[in-house]
Amino acid sequence: MPGDRHVRLFKNGRNQALRISREFELPGNEAILRREGNRLIIDPVQHRSLLALLTTWESFEEDFPEIGDLPPEPVDL
Repeated sequence: MPGDRHVRLFKNGRNQALRISREFELPGNEAILRREGNRLIIDPVQHRSLLALLTTWESFEEDFPEIGDLPPEPVDL
């Protein structure tokens, strides 16, 4: 992991910004920024696949009721 690096802060419109050098680049194009005391912590957003999300859900055990009134048959006009 890269060591500490002295950086300069600058204004970008009304926002304060800093340029992140290549050695500190994060994957993706989104991150979470949080403050811990006087420190700012930047964590990359980990995008999960739909399959990974579905494996965390509990199975649905309830039975669905029978459908007594089926929709009408299509009619050619």
